[in-house]
Amino acid sequence: MTKKARQPFANLYFFPLAAAYAALVLPWSVLAQFELVVAPPGIQAPLGHAHEMIFGFALAVVAGYVLGPQPKPRIFLLTAIWLTARIAFLGWPSSMVSLALNIGFAVLLAYRVVPRFARTAKKWRNKAVAPIILGLCAGAVVFHGLYRAEIAGPLYGILLEAILLLSTLMFFMGGRMLAPAVAGHLLKQGHELEARVQPRLEGTVLIVMGLVLVLNLLPWAPWRQMTGLLLLLAAALTLFRLVRWPVRLCLGRPDLLALMLGYWWIIAGWVLIATALLSNAIPLSTALHGMTIGALGTLTLTVMARTRTQRSHKHTDMPKAVYVAIALISFAALARIAAAVVPGLSLYLLGAFSWSLAFLILTVVLIQLAQAEKRRRSLL
Repeated sequence: MTKKARQPFANLYFFPLAAAYAALVLPWSVLAQFELVVAPPGIQAPLGHAHEMIFGFALAVVAGYVLGPQPKPRIFLLTAIWLTARIAFLGWPSSMVSLALNIGFAVLLAYRVVPRFARTAKKWRNKAVAPIILGLCAGAVVFHGLYRAEIAGPLYGILLEAILLLSTLMFFMGGRMLAPAVAGHLLKQGHELEARVQPRLEGTVLIVMGLVLVLNLLPWAPWRQMTGLLLLLAAALTLFRLVRWPVRLCLGRPDLLALMLGYWWIIAGWVLIATALLSNAIPLSTALHGMTIGALGTLTLTVMARTRTQRSHKHTDMPKAVYVAIALISFAALARIAAAVVPGLSLYLLGAFSWSLAFLILTVVLIQLAQAEKRRRSLL
């Protein structure tokens, strides 16, 4: 066994930490905003809540997924910086300590990941991962610089840009997981999948989302309409890509159905955001929750559980409890969207509770999978 083979995967540590943080802190923030519980300053307002969803939880999941195997000291350093950054933002969000730790984590993550993706990828579509991750890390840096300087105006625009970057990353990574998995499953059934990665569709959506990301940064109001139209185009192309992966032949693979559900939520999220930008028929904050709860919640939960199941058991048959958690995430997303038109707090609270329970289930499952992997390795 080589030295690199003995190195642990970063997801062994980042995934359970991110899941536990999602289960505790994000619903806590929802309750605090309705003054139902006391919470630290960092999550008492929507801005802090959104920050921790994107640059706290989501960035930790991204780190766990893209870092791969790393020396233990490096993993411990990165997880320690992430944890202390979370504590600093919760308690003292505008402090210099919070600024340094959050920027430090983003810079270190970009330093470890971006050059590798830029160097090893051959095709331009594969190279797209590098600027997406760089954009997320840069967003964290700019957000904290402005937050520290008390320049609040651009912060929500930065958060929207980060959500659009995450949606693009989920589109790319999710597709790259689904295409070979569906093809392999169909091959075992005696079918051949002709539409696998669908590179032209994938490339077109990446170009469209690249335009969306540029236009979103421009201050002129007419570009808001163009951004909405481009999001509708991206959603339509992604829908066409998804329906070419035959769901009826994948009913025996619930892990693939879970990934497909997350892909459906990406489409729904883009349509909701486009609707908010084009017509103001729904609040933009509601539309964004379709993407962050529905797509981000479903895909991060599924990918974390599926990846760790593969590592511990060498297959993708995830524990049944994971599918309960996935259903809870979709319920949470639907409840949060419906809360915009239904009076009262009930749907907000139901959504927060469902999200919390889903990630609590995932946390327990991830711990159990880590223990199973440890036992398996001890027998080798």
